[in-house]
Amino acid sequence: MGDQMATSLTEKLTAELRERILYGVIAPGTMVVEPRLAEEFKVSKTPVRESLRQLTSEGLLQILPKKGYLVRGVTLNDVYETLDMRMLLEPFTAAGAARHATAPFIAALRSQLDEQSRLAAEDPIGSMRCAQQFHRQLAEGGRNSRIAAALERCFHDTARAHYVLPGMQAYMSTSREIQEHEAIVQAIEAGEAKAAQQAMAEHLKSIRNAMLNQFETDDIWS
Repeated sequence: MGDQMATSLTEKLTAELRERILYGVIAPGTMVVEPRLAEEFKVSKTPVRESLRQLTSEGLLQILPKKGYLVRGVTLNDVYETLDMRMLLEPFTAAGAARHATAPFIAALRSQLDEQSRLAAEDPIGSMRCAQQFHRQLAEGGRNSRIAAALERCFHDTARAHYVLPGMQAYMSTSREIQEHEAIVQAIEAGEAKAAQQAMAEHLKSIRNAMLNQFETDDIWS
């Protein structure tokens, strides 16, 4: 029971720290040290250390010997590689989701899309999180756990890129973004794997173009 409780504590701590890093609460370049986190969360150093090791393995932190952990920044190369990988994998998972879709799965996608649309005008960050969860559900719906795991890392990097590109937060709430998600859902509802694959490919091209436009207007990569 003690081991189970320790594991649960580590998982909760890891999830909380991951969320803070992904959405910029802990900004890139910030030093993270074990004693401070242990004091904040009122836990021993052991679960903190395990959480920081896990986040380091995910590429979110970098170990600085004798200093602590540094929150990694997002590089232009990170963004390019992430987009390339998503464009290779997500159309395939969308097609798989169309082949394996169930009524509850489609209802869950619709619920996420409705929430994204509802939050678009009043809460761009909330709408962006809904969009990211929508993609995560599709990755899981493709029923290939290895691809879903690879995409999870991509989704982390995308979330961080959206944080350093404020214009992308607004883009994720646009009618175009929501309409493209709707096209994906409609193809999945119809069981049309090829149409779902194409709709996802077109959607990712739109995201790529929007991000490239941001690179031209935001001087963040120098």
